[in-house]
Amino acid sequence: MTFQKIGGIAAWAEALCYIIGFAIFLVLLDAPGNRGPSDNLIFLMQNKTLILLTMSIIYILASLILLVLVLALHERLKSETPARMQVATAIGVIWVGVVVASGMIFVVGAESAAKLYAIDPERAATIWLTINIVQEGLGGGIELLGGVWVFIISWAALKSGKLSKPLIGFGFLIGIAGILTVAPSLGDFVEVFGLSQILWFIWIGAVMFRSDKI
Repeated sequence: MTFQKIGGIAAWAEALCYIIGFAIFLVLLDAPGNRGPSDNLIFLMQNKTLILLTMSIIYILASLILLVLVLALHERLKSETPARMQVATAIGVIWVGVVVASGMIFVVGAESAAKLYAIDPERAATIWLTINIVQEGLGGGIELLGGVWVFIISWAALKSGKLSKPLIGFGFLIGIAGILTVAPSLGDFVEVFGLSQILWFIWIGAVMFRSDKI
């Protein structure tokens, strides 16, 4: 099996991780929203196993899978646009590291806050609020790195001609949506970016299994 086909599998696996995450949070978990850190921590303890499993899938596992796709796309597009792909791949690898760190902080922080809650609920809620702020800042609430990566990938593909124009145009839109999440007032673009990326990953996965553009 070629590395391009492995990259295609990685793209589809990445889409599957996103779908699993969205499905669990929408169907199985009735989150308390913004009712406060204490309520959020209680909700976490009531659903800890499922929440930690889901976060591990969509942050830690998905990031490791994403690394394979980042490298496969670099291999595919580097010959015609080496400089752009060097930048894109560097950003992609940084994105992978940041999202892995975000997931690990959430998992470790959740365990620590849950244990502390039995001793000091108020302090545990404060710590949990801090953990959430750090986790959201790294990989949950801002998709700047992912948006820039997709945007530059699309820009590189525009010159190389190794992706179709509809896919390139779609990539530009996703990239812009991710970049816009850096503005707090445009936080809704986080969901737009995440949902759109599912389609992009599926489409890119198909590309990796073909030698021509699709």
